[in-house]
Amino acid sequence: MKRFITLVLFSFTYLISSTGSYAHHKCDGEWKEKIMAEKAAFLTIEMNLTAEEAQAFWPIYNQAHKELDNATKAMIMAHKALSKALEDGNNTKEISNLLDQYLAAKKKQHETESTLAERYKKVLPIEKVAKLYVGEERFRRQHIRKLNAAKPDQKQ
Repeated sequence: MKRFITLVLFSFTYLISSTGSYAHHKCDGEWKEKIMAEKAAFLTIEMNLTAEEAQAFWPIYNQAHKELDNATKAMIMAHKALSKALEDGNNTKEISNLLDQYLAAKKKQHETESTLAERYKKVLPIEKVAKLYVGEERFRRQHIRKLNAAKPDQKQ
């Protein structure tokens, strides 16, 4: 039990220190850090990581998360530019260029997502990689339920 608590605290501390760059994001950086710390603790437990596995896994996961976040941001920006061009009635050539940029950004995001499992398999057994994906989905659903429960009743 002592080893497990040490592992969770190590993971939590490492994640907080490695996500410090998110604090300068437009939205409240503390909120994002808090969610990432909760996610790290949740996933560490879900995956049942040993101290050695955690030490090898979290740097890879954090780097992959940054890459995926950047790819997603690029796709969102390309989508906004395309949407604005359509609203503004830009010419066909401009819209075509923006569509190509959007599709390229979307492809980059997909490629980034596709390579993650292979990177994780280099440091973790396949069962723990599978538990990662299941755990991420559980964490996401858990937070959606919390957000929905926290919303004031919106009857129309």
